[in-house]
Amino acid sequence: MPSVAHTEAPRPPRHWLLVAAALVALCAAPAQAYVGPGAGIALLSSVGVVLVTLLLAIASILAWPFRALWRLVSGKKTGKPWARRFISVGLDGFDPRLTERLMAEGKLPNLRKLAELGCYHRLRTTYPAMTPVAWSSFATGTNPGKHNIFDFVDRDRKTYLPVLSSAEIGSVDRYLRLGKWKIPLARPAIRLLRKSRPFWSILGDYRVWSTVLRVPITFPPDRFYGAELSAMSVPDLLGSQGTFLLFTTRRSDAKFKEGGQRLVLEGGGDRFSTVIRGPENIFRVGDPPLEIPMEIRLDRAAGRAHVRIGGEEHILAPRQLTDWVTLTFNAAPTVKVRGITRLMVTEMGEHFSLYLSPINLDPEAPAMPISFPGYYSTYMAKKVGPFSTLGLAEDTWALNEKVTDDATFLAQSYDVDGERQEMFFAALDKLDRGSLLCVFDGSDRIQHMFWRYDEEGHPAGADRETAEHRHAIEEMYAHFDGLVGKVMAKLRKDDVMIVLSDHGFTSFRRGVNLNSWLLANGYLTLKAGCDGSTEWLRDVDWSRTRAYAVGLTGIFVNLAGREGEGIVQPGAEASALRRELIARLSGLRDDEHGVVGINEVYAAEDIYHGPYVANAPDLIVGYDHGYRVSWDCATGVLSGPVFEDNLKAWSGDHCVDPKIVPGVFFCNHAIDNPDPSILDIAPTVLRLFGIDVPPYMDGKSLFVTPPATLAGKPATVEGAKSRAA
Repeated sequence: MPSVAHTEAPRPPRHWLLVAAALVALCAAPAQAYVGPGAGIALLSSVGVVLVTLLLAIASILAWPFRALWRLVSGKKTGKPWARRFISVGLDGFDPRLTERLMAEGKLPNLRKLAELGCYHRLRTTYPAMTPVAWSSFATGTNPGKHNIFDFVDRDRKTYLPVLSSAEIGSVDRYLRLGKWKIPLARPAIRLLRKSRPFWSILGDYRVWSTVLRVPITFPPDRFYGAELSAMSVPDLLGSQGTFLLFTTRRSDAKFKEGGQRLVLEGGGDRFSTVIRGPENIFRVGDPPLEIPMEIRLDRAAGRAHVRIGGEEHILAPRQLTDWVTLTFNAAPTVKVRGITRLMVTEMGEHFSLYLSPINLDPEAPAMPISFPGYYSTYMAKKVGPFSTLGLAEDTWALNEKVTDDATFLAQSYDVDGERQEMFFAALDKLDRGSLLCVFDGSDRIQHMFWRYDEEGHPAGADRETAEHRHAIEEMYAHFDGLVGKVMAKLRKDDVMIVLSDHGFTSFRRGVNLNSWLLANGYLTLKAGCDGSTEWLRDVDWSRTRAYAVGLTGIFVNLAGREGEGIVQPGAEASALRRELIARLSGLRDDEHGVVGINEVYAAEDIYHGPYVANAPDLIVGYDHGYRVSWDCATGVLSGPVFEDNLKAWSGDHCVDPKIVPGVFFCNHAIDNPDPSILDIAPTVLRLFGIDVPPYMDGKSLFVTPPATLAGKPATVEGAKSRAA
């Protein structure tokens, strides 16, 4: 998971949150409220969503005979399938070393049983070992040079500022002005930047249904024969990747460094009046933020806070999260924007503080396309209740900033997991034939935040021996082992089930500021009078800079003709610079600790192939155990040391040398390849349903013969471990 995506980097324009509402209001055509990916953004009132859902359901029933006839005439034919259902349980970040140890100790009985029934192997991950990169390879069966996702963020080549790597959100520049109001005259575009087709789209070509739940890099959602809930990169209502709010009587000039806003409560005593600010209201001249009034009354005798939002009162006890609370912003006549948040009183003594989680898009009335079909999120919200829609649902940044505590973070994480499990089993019970995929990412988030308790001497884990939640990671592994057991109990004889992770995990003890190293070694230069303390590389003199780092593992050459102010000539000069950086950074030592911080640096052309290699960072940095890009480097700050301790709760990571963080792979059938890669999943699924694997895919099917007739005995845990070694 990222360290930079949640920060307050320059964000894409938030106009898309309101534009489509104007179009809906103008044309009064509910059926056009959902516009497919790449064509526009939806902004729906709850009434509009229900109406659209009803109309589309009726249309679907009426069109069924015609669709059935069309399938008979034009449908593609498959070979003989080897499975009726394919079920994929993604456990983001599950680490093989921990998994193998806990299985050997008898603490993961269901995973051990699955391994004995079929197989267990370590799973080769991608370069780099990052969630968006690896799950994109899972989906497409291709290396990053063919699917175009290389990091959580990329850089704008003209400005050098960070931008999301997976989605591009446009803006609207033409309006009709009517006094203080203005009406947008065009739809903003939103575009998925992942290339190559995911295997569920190919399955859909052959009328094989897929349900895809929260698989990363599915925003905006794919259009195919199936249903999908988007995941990573879905923003919050403010247009960021997760901005929490803290209303407090404590005054401070300091700003949160990561993903939060501190808002001072005015007034005094036990009553406060304030507002919750939402997205910009582009219907009004000047684009003022939408606001909802919030009144707070403290009942100190009862130890309660009465919080009134939009006419509805909530009674809060300290340190207790509310359920989801709906926030309705009035943008214009008949136009409303809805989000959902959770509230918690974090202190109620001398000072009062109220935490609001990032405001998620309301799945019942989403302000952006977060599902396909467009009404699927509404259907699921009606079925299981409100649920988190933010791409990075667990609020790691509030814990990093010490606004919330360990217990609150764990409660949030398991609540999100509970929502996802309910959706997953609802979909599984309905699946008769086809595929079901779901990624459960609480495993990744909990390891990120609690590794400090799992490792002796971690700089962020001084209270390890007495911490209440020091066993959080082991308990999380046991929790997901229980999930695997519940899925196995629902398997049929012709099902193929896999459990996998996109990468493993390791310690994040020390940060490496690559830009500080580049500055100290003459590859990067500051503007006159600047000290490098400004974020987003704004202090850099690009006319004298040859290389710079953006993202979590990437280094870019400041290439003439590519970067806005590039000075390094393509060809021999650029090639020589890349070789020089590889030689000097590979094996880079942390002299203070006397160990290697960077194992190896890889050239993009050596590890990628395909039409999008030119979009990759020139160099990919493979850190050693315990090291990762520093927080300052991730936010474009150049001042400070090259190596420094990581003191944040975010204490584990995987953005390191991919060779040291493979994922895990379990299957209820033995496979033919003892060294599987995450690129092999897509071709395997196609082969299971009798579909030829497209020649552009880099992965290979893990089954050469049908699973039911594989020769040999089922793999044991010990046997699989020895093969993986």
